[in-house]
Amino acid sequence: MNPTPALDATRRVKDFADQVKRLGDADVRTCYQCKKCSAGCPVAFAMDYMPHQVIRMVQMGYRDQAVRCSTIWVCASCETCTTRCPNEVDIARVMDVLRQMALEEQVPEAEREIHVFHNEFLRSIRSHGRVFELGLIGLFKLRTGRFFDDILMGWKMFRKGKLSLLPHRVRDRDRIGKIFDRAKKGAL
Repeated sequence: MNPTPALDATRRVKDFADQVKRLGDADVRTCYQCKKCSAGCPVAFAMDYMPHQVIRMVQMGYRDQAVRCSTIWVCASCETCTTRCPNEVDIARVMDVLRQMALEEQVPEAEREIHVFHNEFLRSIRSHGRVFELGLIGLFKLRTGRFFDDILMGWKMFRKGKLSLLPHRVRDRDRIGKIFDRAKKGAL
């Protein structure tokens, strides 16, 4: 005999919340929707769903909606939401877990440019030991095709000495590479 659809849905809800807890050590089931996370979020204006709504999606088992929303990519991981949560739900970590799930499942990014910027930022740090701003922006522009969006601001920054033509390297860059290697292996 097949289980009823209601039992099946209950199992899906529990499985998704359990998976998020296992991957991120954040129990969304303790959230009672006080909305303090959303009220304090500095980038809420740019989100399609507020942080408390994403948490509710996880609580309700709406996996597809949670991993496809823009909010998980727009989240700045500033942890304001986590700090404000009266039940100590690590909301910023939940957003990280959902981003990771989206990447593993090869869900097209709702905010592709944020993902491109993130990848170029990390590549710059791995390569130089710190961010090389001009190289970062150049590769970002190349990958997104947005060549002239803010060229005047870039020129002003360059004229004021805020952008260097050559990267500054840190000593012992090999240690930075080892950190990236350990992170890739999940050893951090």
